[in-house]
Amino acid sequence: MSNKKLSLRSARPFAVTLVCLITCSLSTVAARPASAEDDVRNAVTQAFQHLRAGQYDALYEALPTASQRRLPRARFVQGLGRTRNLYELDRLELGGVHVAGELAVVDTVIYAHAHAPMEGEGKIVARQYLVREDGRWRVTTGDRAAISPLLAAHPTFAKQYPPTSPRIYLKRDGRWLEMNTLLKGARRQTKK
Repeated sequence: MSNKKLSLRSARPFAVTLVCLITCSLSTVAARPASAEDDVRNAVTQAFQHLRAGQYDALYEALPTASQRRLPRARFVQGLGRTRNLYELDRLELGGVHVAGELAVVDTVIYAHAHAPMEGEGKIVARQYLVREDGRWRVTTGDRAAISPLLAAHPTFAKQYPPTSPRIYLKRDGRWLEMNTLLKGARRQTKK
């Protein structure tokens, strides 16, 4: 089996881990800036910093209440802890922020460097939904059970900013290639 086939196959666990990590763990802290958009940006940035530093208890404390009821603290912290040596988060890019009352959305790009099971650069493009609880913005991304009722209660917002699936990319030969494309190509080569 070639190294290229092996690295494509081993890239999938990294991608799945990174998506789960991001979608389960982005959360917020109390915000202090002047505008709601700044509050949202700061909340997502603070969550990324906690995630990057391995401060998983702080992330859990800031999850929406509904997410905390479904996901026990120990499972959350242990799950993230098991992935700690697989990657290193590099940076976060924030797109436009849209706020409507107690609901917000921001498109993000998270860059990371994978250490295991393969070495390389990766990124995830994801839409982050936030809900304000007790005066704090909390990220609900990836938690469909939390997002669906919020969007159902705000159909105009949902129509403007529909949920999107995270897109995972790996850098190959200086270009960002979507993981699904890489996996399809690997499957075709395996069948030959």
